[in-house]
Formats: sequence, structure tokens, C-alpha cells
Amino acid sequence: MKKLEFNSMTKSQVRFTGFLYLLVIICAGFSQGYVRANLVVAGDAAATAANILSNEGLFRIGLVADLIAFLLDAVLSVLFYKMLKPYGQSLALVSSSLRLLAHPAIGTLNLLNHYMALHVLGEAGFMQAFEPAKLEALSLFFMEAHRYGYLLAGGFFGIHCLLLGVLLIRSGLIPRVFGFMMMIAGIGYLMETFGDFLFPGNEHWLAWVVGLSAALGEVELTLYMLIKGVKKTSH
Repeated sequence: MKKLEFNSMTKSQVRFTGFLYLLVIICAGFSQGYVRANLVVAGDAAATAANILSNEGLFRIGLVADLIAFLLDAVLSVLFYKMLKPYGQSLALVSSSLRLLAHPAIGTLNLLNHYMALHVLGEAGFMQAFEPAKLEALSLFFMEAHRYGYLLAGGFFGIHCLLLGVLLIRSGLIPRVFGFMMMIAGIGYLMETFGDFLFPGNEHWLAWVVGLSAALGEVELTLYMLIKGVKKTSH
């Protein structure tokens, strides 16, 4: 009877976790994959500044969407720990701690760079002492700093995904394939982080690697958790 009660509780918990994870993917995907991808023009400070100023509302929404995702990620870290600690308490604690560091900590602080890219273009009155071209260059500098901050957070998140995959495989709560796919997603994040820093010039295809691996891992896992919850057991 206790086993049945535990499984019932876990199914509800996993579905709620899946719902929050889906919100994180939507918010973060919108901010990174739509807002910044369309407004930031690599190597062109003038074009980037013009895009930001002419789409200021969208730029601000992108920041808020990221902030919502990171706040939800803090909750997800706790839920994953609670759900998976019976299958390795220390491993679950390390995994959740890395997720907390990746986005709620590093990612949130990194949003200052996103905001400052707009702030220097017009909001800060004292910045008017600088020539427009210099302000445009400074704005692009902040967006570049944000990109590198995103990569640093990805290193922590990649290891989290690897450990989360191990815990999911151990738990048997969901099909093992999703645990392996999360490990692949973790490898993708780590490849992008270390690849961009160690081997510059490969950013484009590394971005495709992490995008594809995250889709196979995180998106598939999220949909399974949201729709199925946990596997049915015969106990």
C-alpha cells in the first residue's frame, strides 16, 4: 500500500515538474532563440543598436522572459531534488545545486549585461557625453558579455543534465531512454561551452549541436513528464 501511495504522489509531482519545465523552455527559448537571435547582429554595433532601440519593448520582454525562466528554474531545482533523492541523495543534491548555480545565480546576474545594452543607448543621461558610435559599440560589448555569461552558465547546466540523466535511469520512474537523452543534452551543453572558449570560430555548428541535443533531451523529457508523469508499476 505504501508503494502505491508513493507512486501516486510521484506521478502528480512529476507532472507538475514537467509543466514548470515547459514554461522554462518556452520563456528561455523565446528570449534566446527569438529576441536576441533577431535583434543582435554579430560584429555590427550600429545595426544591433538600431534593432534594440526600434524594438525596445520586445527587448525588455526578452529580459523579463529570461527572468521568469530563471525563477522557475530555482523551483525546478528543489522539485528535482525532492523527486530523485531516494535514488542517490548526494548525487541529487549536487545535480540540483548545479542547476541553481547555472540559471538562478549566473544566468540572473548575467541579465545585467542584457539590460545594460539598452541602458547605455539612451536611458542613462550621463552617457550622452559619449559619441553615438561609441555607445553603439558599448551596447554590442554588453551583448557579447551576455553571450559569454550564457556559455559559462551552460557549463554548470551541462553537468547538471548529465547527473540528472543518471538519476532518472536509476529511478525507473520514467523510461531509461529519457535519462540517456538528458545525458546527451548535457554533453551538448558542455561541448558548446568548452568548444566556444577553446576553439573559437566553431560557434555556429556548436550552437546547432546544443540546440538539437537539448531538443532531444529536455523537450522530450518535459513532454513525457507532463503527459505521462511516471511509468505504471505492477507493485
